[in-house]
Amino acid sequence: MKSIDTELVNRIRHDIVVGTHSAGERLSEAQLSDFYGVSRTPIRLAVRLLEREGVIERGEGRGYMVQSPTVKDIKQAVMVRGHLESLAARLMANAPNRKEKLPLLEEAIASLDELIETAELNDTSINKMQKQNALFHHTILENCGNDFVAFTCNKISHLPMLEVGSMAFDKKTIETVNGVERTLFRLKLGNSQHKVIYEAIRTGDSVRAESVMREHSNTMLEYIELFEKRHEDLSLTDLISYSNYQLNSDYNLIDQKK
Repeated sequence: MKSIDTELVNRIRHDIVVGTHSAGERLSEAQLSDFYGVSRTPIRLAVRLLEREGVIERGEGRGYMVQSPTVKDIKQAVMVRGHLESLAARLMANAPNRKEKLPLLEEAIASLDELIETAELNDTSINKMQKQNALFHHTILENCGNDFVAFTCNKISHLPMLEVGSMAFDKKTIETVNGVERTLFRLKLGNSQHKVIYEAIRTGDSVRAESVMREHSNTMLEYIELFEKRHEDLSLTDLISYSNYQLNSDYNLIDQKK
């Protein structure tokens, strides 16, 4: 179970990302204490962590200014994540113990194939796909032999499109038969890349593992650019709707005022 402090940080961060606290808004510890129904002590700890992340910054005098991420920020972070994931694939292909973790990659690939073959795209199936996709990518990040790679990816994973293993879905598109077919084809292509990456890691072909993972990771950037063409002024809210972004924690913050 997550601590009240961790849940509070997640909640405030999420509310900033989705626009509950807008960019440039001034926040005080007293305001946040009242808003979230907790004492100032956990609020003080939370804002210090969020300040380190760059989500908020200390304003003149007392209080903090909200630094809401922009679509440009997301695109830049996606590029960074792509480089990190491709590096992780190369390192895992060279790792002496890589074969111990291959069953996890095999499980993720097989599960995705099974889910795609059902030809169903609803909230339940999409969440299952996200879970298996995350398993594939987390396994590589966490077993590449360089802890800083996974650490850096996790530092930006609170943003839409940047959670490890996140997938983009256009919910309007999948309401049509043609849209479902196109989306399933895209998913098959993505899992085919997983299979190539897996085989490269299994055989120790670090160059191929890195290059295919880079191509695979850059797909998210291509989707964002596609969404920008579709929307005259693409917003963070739009990206959230495409990324199935949600807060993975319980909001039941018990009043801790003492």
